[in-house]
Amino acid sequence: MIEARAIWTDKERFLGEAASGHATVVDAGAEKTASSPVELVLIALCACTSVDVVGILKKKREPFTSLEVRAKAERSEEHPKIFTSIKLIYRVGGKVTRKAMEDAVRLSKDKYCSVSAMLQTSAKIDYEIEYADAHEHEKLPDQK
Repeated sequence: MIEARAIWTDKERFLGEAASGHATVVDAGAEKTASSPVELVLIALCACTSVDVVGILKKKREPFTSLEVRAKAERSEEHPKIFTSIKLIYRVGGKVTRKAMEDAVRLSKDKYCSVSAMLQTSAKIDYEIEYADAHEHEKLPDQK
């Protein structure tokens, strides 16, 4: 079982704590002194799928040097303002094969990422992959 709690500190700020002992400040107010609860959901999605993709690429012994996952989301106009669509942008560095990266992202989305599985019950999740070293990655073997 996973446990967490939120403790009100002041205004619309809270201290979120997990059973792991880690804490984060959450701000639902206009001041934006910390991430909002909804922003934290997107951060959780990015982190969850990143963990999967890194693990899969390592298992395949792909020579990646970096990975960044960004999320852009649309929300419904009416309450509760749930996510209706999310686009994940994966930016990978290193000489990773396209097939390996596409397989890793697909496996994360369809099989491993529990945050994605929860969110895709209400939001359409699309993705794109960017290759940081695309100019080098795309060269034919005899080109320099």
